[in-house]
Amino acid sequence: MPEIEIRPALTTDLATLAEIDHSCKTDYVWQMDRSFDVGQMAISFREIRLPRSIRIEYPHNRDQIVESWKKAAVILMAVLGGKPVGYVSIAEFSGPRTAWVTDLAIEEHNRRQGIASALLLSTQNWARPRHFKRILLEMPSKNFAAVHLALKMGFEFCGYNDQYYANQDIALFFSRPMR
Repeated sequence: MPEIEIRPALTTDLATLAEIDHSCKTDYVWQMDRSFDVGQMAISFREIRLPRSIRIEYPHNRDQIVESWKKAAVILMAVLGGKPVGYVSIAEFSGPRTAWVTDLAIEEHNRRQGIASALLLSTQNWARPRHFKRILLEMPSKNFAAVHLALKMGFEFCGYNDQYYANQDIALFFSRPMR
């Protein structure tokens, strides 16, 4: 298998990256349960197996993705065999200095090959000399693979926001302190 090259995206790469299919297929989702009682509240997420596989559409359309890139601190792209196969878009959040992964997408036929892991490791390598305190990931609760990737890479669940996306999906947030 050819080696994965990770490099900053150039302006000429953006049209190709925008064409990557950001949707995903899953057999599982994370379901949120909430209970409120006097003096306490409990919120939990549990893994639910679906009766059949479903395709989860990305919560941002192509125009929103491209527009968000204008605010990105950097877009790192993965190249495999000379062809762009994925990218991570990173925004800066000032308080406390946080590298916020706003988009992470891999071509569907190149998934489960370590490319997303390589992009997250490159995000850490990019953030470290810039003195970021943490890296934050956001993802829809239906993106089961992304949740498992975050946990595998040492990120910890740090919050949620229901109705965060325009399609009313729940956003899950995972963070990892810089070491």
